[in-house]
Amino acid sequence: MLTIGLTGGIGSGKSAVADLLQGLGASVIDADRLGHEAYTPNSEAWQQVVAAFGQEILTAEGEIDRRKLGSIVFADPAELARLNGIMHPLMARMVEDRKAELVAAGTSVAVVEAAVLFEAGWDSLVDEVWTTYAPIDAVVERLHARNGLSEEEARKRINSQMSVEERNRRSDVVVDNSTDIPALERGVKDLWQTRVEGKVQQSNG
Repeated sequence: MLTIGLTGGIGSGKSAVADLLQGLGASVIDADRLGHEAYTPNSEAWQQVVAAFGQEILTAEGEIDRRKLGSIVFADPAELARLNGIMHPLMARMVEDRKAELVAAGTSVAVVEAAVLFEAGWDSLVDEVWTTYAPIDAVVERLHARNGLSEEEARKRINSQMSVEERNRRSDVVVDNSTDIPALERGVKDLWQTRVEGKVQQSNG
């Protein structure tokens, strides 16, 4: 099974590319969704996070209040590092388990969609990394339209992430999403035909 790691900064079109790849036949492992699963009450991750950050991050129903937890970790880099130290290894195991299920089901191509692919060290779990790119001004506009963020808030979010230059440098493929959806569709389809289909045929052969 060919495993593609798909990453990119906020507002760069990562989810749109994941949807396009799924439409072409890939199975998508969404790290965000795994993170939600990992926070299931009384799971291993839930227990470790509550032990680290206290009962006050829980709702009345005993679920982790992601907004409360976010207000703690995004205000203090040391707290964010502590949370990541708990979650990233646990989620890496979840990715590996999901990959094993897909291999057993005969899947040819898997995509691990994760904003923090490099930061979490999950690039070691994939065969190649694709990163989505859009110019910062376009991202600021998208974040304003989609999330209602002011320009200052949008730029703060962008600047808190790994730089575009470093992410692009460490990736095998940069998917350009600087124009419109039809252009993105053409670009992804072209990459699928030139990079993916040949490798899948080789491994099947």
